Amino acid sequence: MIIGIPKEIKNNEARVAITSKGVHELVARGHKVLIEQNAGEGSHISDDDFTKAGAVIADNAESIWREADILLKVKEPVKQELEFLAYLKGKILFTYLHLSGVEKRLTEALLENNVTAIAYETIEDENGGLPLLKPMSEIAAIIGVEEAAHYLKRQYGGRGM
Repeated sequence: MIIGIPKEIKNNEARVAITSKGVHELVARGHKVLIEQNAGEGSHISDDDFTKAGAVIADNAESIWREADILLKVKEPVKQELEFLAYLKGKILFTYLHLSGVEKRLTEALLENNVTAIAYETIEDENGGLPLLKPMSEIAAIIGVEEAAHYLKRQYGGRGM
C-alpha cells in the first residue's frame, strides 16, 4: 500500500502527520511511504530523517495525492487542496476533519469523489473514549491556562497577580 503525507499548507499549521518512527514501522510492514519535501520541517523532522526511516521524498504535493492509497494529513484539506480530492476517488483520507466547522465545499468534494474520510476526532476506543482527540484537548487546556495567566500580567491589562 502507498501511504502519502503532503506538507500541511493550512495557515499556522506546522505539524506533520507522521514521525520518522512511524515511517519506519510502515516500511517494515511492506508499505511505501511518500512524503512531500520539507513536510516535517515545522516539526523538526528533516527529509534526511524520513529517508533514513525508509520514506521516499516527493518534490510536490500533487504527486503524493495522485499516488497514495491512503493520505495522512494533520488538518482538513484547505481550498487549494480540494481539486486533489479527485485523486483520492475510492481511496482513504485520514486526518482531523472537523466537518461541522469547515466550508460546505469540503464535505461536498469528499462525497463527490467517494473518498473514505476517517476523522481522527471520531475514532473511539473499546470504552468509547477518543484516544486521538484526548491528547489534543489536554494540550489545549494547558495552553489555555498559560494564555490566561499571560493576560493577568499588569502590562497586558491584568491586575498583576
